[in-house]
Parts: sequence; C-alpha cells; structure tokens
Amino acid sequence: MRVIKYDDIVARTKALCLDANRHLPADVFGALKRAQEQEVSPLGKNVLDTILENAEIARTKSMALCQDTGMVVVFAEVGQDARIEGGLLTDAIDEGVRQAYDEGYLRKSVVGDPLERVNTGDNTPAVVHVSLVAGDQLRLTVAPKGFGSENMSALRMLKPAEGVQGVKDFIVETVTKAGGNPCPPIIIGVGIGGTFEKAALMAKRSVLREIGSKHPKPHLAQLEEELLELVNKTGVGPQGFGGTQTALAVFVDTYPTHIAGLPVAVNINCHVARHVEAIL
Repeated sequence: MRVIKYDDIVARTKALCLDANRHLPADVFGALKRAQEQEVSPLGKNVLDTILENAEIARTKSMALCQDTGMVVVFAEVGQDARIEGGLLTDAIDEGVRQAYDEGYLRKSVVGDPLERVNTGDNTPAVVHVSLVAGDQLRLTVAPKGFGSENMSALRMLKPAEGVQGVKDFIVETVTKAGGNPCPPIIIGVGIGGTFEKAALMAKRSVLREIGSKHPKPHLAQLEEELLELVNKTGVGPQGFGGTQTALAVFVDTYPTHIAGLPVAVNINCHVARHVEAIL
C-alpha cells in the first residue's frame, strides 16, 4: 500500500491551480493559431490576434488568462493501492485551491449558498469528482471553469426516435443560442447516453481531451468531425462577431443507456480552456 501525504496533495493542487490560470495549454494555443490563419473574417482575425496576445502576456508576466478565474473542477483518479495519509483528499484539494487563489491574487468567485449568495472568500469548495482506478498513484486534473461558458451548457433528455439527427440539432441549437457569451472559439464536450447525471459528467470530462485527438470508435470520430463543421457554419465566429471559427473542437463520449432514453449533454468551454494535470 503506497502512502500519499496530505501536504503533498495540497502543494500540488496549489501549483496546478496557478499553472492552469496562467498558462494556456499548448494544444489550445496551437489550435487558436490555426484558427487565426483560417478565419476569413477580418474582425474575427483581429479578435484571434488579441486572444493570442493575451495568452502570451499571461504566460510571460505570470498573470491570469482571464479575470474570471473560475470555480475549480478537479478530477481525482485514486489508485486502489494508494492511501491518503494526514487528512481527507477533498480537504487537501480545497486547501490547495485556497492557497492558490489567495497567494496568486486570483478572483474568488464562489458563493457558499446558491440562494443566499454570500462569497466564501477563498474560492472553495472545489467541485471534486473522485474515481477509483488500478495502481497506487493519484492523478489530479485541475480545470478551473468560468461561468460565461458554463452558463451556456445544456442537457436534454431526447427520445430515442430522435436519433443522431436529434443529437446534432440539439448541439447546434445550443451553440447558436450561446452566441458570443462563452467567448468563442469554444471547445465543446458532448456526453450521450447513461442517465441524466452521467451524460453531464461525460460532457464535462470530454471537453478536456487534447485538441487534434480523435475518438477511437470510427462512427464517433466521424460524428465529431460533422459536428465541428456544422458548428463552424453557424457564423457565430470569434467572440460572437461573426466568422468561420466558432469552435476549435467537438469531443463526444458515450455510455450505455436505457431503451427508453437518449440523454445528451453539451458542456461548452471558452477559448481559454484551462486544464492541467499531475500524478503523485
């Protein structure tokens, strides 16, 4: 049984939060550069130039990529042969978030009760998804999520008879309604199947896939390509000002579902697409 110390989780979570908020992932930066080259709208090109300049300034000056430094979402994959020593995993993650957002001067956006709306003052608690996996390691994926994009996400319980076309229509409808609110060009995660909550979780997780990767199942890889083409034909464009580069990628994940259901969730990520991971 391998021991992973509470304090090490705190320190690593803190570092990941700071890194995610300051440095645009390399695959996202590369996709934005390609989008800038392919955009036909002069205004869209100008917007993408500004986005790339912003990312470079954030990187060189160790500043936040966006003023909305998000609510921290963490996917924690815990090896079944590992043991956390010194405290609870979720407490360690929250402490790491607390330290990062305080010492890094990151905006604190979390309210303790969704109706009373009183700020917690330290951007905790994080939203932590824990899964048990083989091995003796702990993999942490930290993905701060701003709510300009989160608010534009959606879930619909389709009828099975609506089929693939119903799925496509819902996704394109969601992107069109979102317009410029999620700060396009966006990355779109789609969860199909399972249950109400499973579809949403798949969509949230799939949005973190590396841009350029394809689903291993051919029919889903084809669906991803078709959806990206359809979304980019909506004309929403960079920051909603019109153009051909509305989305950088569409990632689909699926799970077995009930004979009477076809749950579909769409999670939208802004062009910042913050996420970083580490293994302890």
